[in-house]
Amino acid sequence: MLRSERALYIRERLEQLYPETPIPLDHATVYQLLVAVLLSAQCTDERVNQVTPKLFAVADNPYDMQHIPVGEIYQIVRPCGLAPKKSRAIAELSSIIVNQHAGKVPEDMALLEQLPGVGHKTASVVMSQAFGQPTFPVDTHIYRLAQRWGITRAKNVAGAEADLKKAFPRESWNKLHLQIIFYGREYCSARGCDGRVCEICRHCYPYRKNPFVARKA
Repeated sequence: MLRSERALYIRERLEQLYPETPIPLDHATVYQLLVAVLLSAQCTDERVNQVTPKLFAVADNPYDMQHIPVGEIYQIVRPCGLAPKKSRAIAELSSIIVNQHAGKVPEDMALLEQLPGVGHKTASVVMSQAFGQPTFPVDTHIYRLAQRWGITRAKNVAGAEADLKKAFPRESWNKLHLQIIFYGREYCSARGCDGRVCEICRHCYPYRKNPFVARKA
């Protein structure tokens, strides 16, 4: 099966399974989404959604957040892991957004990536989910599935992102990113599928005999 054939099947099947793709992280503003995505690094969306109401009860906008002591932010976001780094980043980016961007999260990939704690993946999620710009955020889970499904052989996440963008139509990127996440959680998790168990893996590689070992990000 050609990669283009696999890609077409994947897109059609995911559209059947997940015609609706609600954003997993609870938020009311672009700023809140940015903070939530930052907190989600190496943490589950469920845990983030438990923490952010407590954080946003203290400060739900950059103007107020910039005045909250880092130690107070730290105590709230501790359950998300990497709390020292994340709490400093939240405080610092809030100040930058106020002082350099008139209190608004910049609608620009390069400017987002300049914010403390905001890497390419976080910026891509914000550009996609908040501003509707076509991006294809790739985390370790999407990287693993893209390998299992034969969409990429890249040695890193950046290469996988480029391959995914080539394999799928630009207009599908934002939705497909979420669909892959949903499918991975439900059917093709790290422990639940070894490249031979779930429907998509079996369709793409029906004769795969041995467990597939994906590269790590």
